Amino acid sequence: MLLWFSIALALIFDLLNGYNDSGALTATSISSHALPPRLALRLTAIGAFLGPFLFGVSVAHTIGQGLLTSEGLNLLTIPAALLAAILWSLISARLGIPSSSSHALVGGLVGAALMATGDPSVIQLKGLLKVLLALFLSPLLGFVSGFLFTRGVYFLARNATPRINNLFRLLQAITLFGMSLSHGANDAQKSMGLISLALLLSGAISRFYVPTWVILSCALAIALGSAFGSQRHIRTLGGRVYRVRPIHGVASQLSSALVIALAAWLGGPVSTTHVISSSIIGSGAAERFGKVRWQIAQDMLLTWLLTIPLTGFFAAAIFWLLQRL
Repeated sequence: MLLWFSIALALIFDLLNGYNDSGALTATSISSHALPPRLALRLTAIGAFLGPFLFGVSVAHTIGQGLLTSEGLNLLTIPAALLAAILWSLISARLGIPSSSSHALVGGLVGAALMATGDPSVIQLKGLLKVLLALFLSPLLGFVSGFLFTRGVYFLARNATPRINNLFRLLQAITLFGMSLSHGANDAQKSMGLISLALLLSGAISRFYVPTWVILSCALAIALGSAFGSQRHIRTLGGRVYRVRPIHGVASQLSSALVIALAAWLGGPVSTTHVISSSIIGSGAAERFGKVRWQIAQDMLLTWLLTIPLTGFFAAAIFWLLQRL
């Protein structure tokens, strides 16, 4: 029963992950009027479904094997972590602040494992360092690459007429699809890793690997969530930070896709929302620093910093309740 409960929660987490992140993925394309909302979300869903089949399962192995030792894992740890991540995802979606499901999941796993054992040694420091480096360096890379790509595009198009915006709008369909592929490749693997871990802990499989049906299920879940998209996130990233134009959409989407795809290839779990948000901010700053509403960027940064400790606390409390039940 705990195994099926864990699988169901992992797929719900994947669904919400797709829902929240597709709002960030499509924000610039919709706000710059490059694509109508329905078409943008459909492209995102298709890319999110195909992504997990193209980039391997390195991130799933990092989540399933590289973060916690076997002593810190049991069939209560996984649902406690997932419930905490889902709770935080719902809270942040309600507030309209882009948050990281990846940070939430890591915080949930660490909090649940510490409550289960009371022993910090169950955390694999090498694996945790790899995860934290990926989570915290990727937004910085997103900002820098968004800044540089935008400056580069401005330089190449310095003598162009306003009609070049038509080309930028066309390119945004391509960059959006590429970004969706990398999103599906990285984010869907987190649920794959947890489901495979639950199968291993229950004895359903004898060694850690990701079965094909797990890949298919997680790809379908994240694609289904991506087909709808968080309207609050679209409004926040598409208009509240600054007025997005087609040039910002092309530059930020291309830089985000490269950073997320590189992380998926290296096995580093990153936050799609954080990378995209920082790329959008970097793209706006490349035009003019005063263009960006930095107060909103500060609010987003505060949410990112609070995610891991808060979800760790939520997971510890949920683990305690599940243990009593």
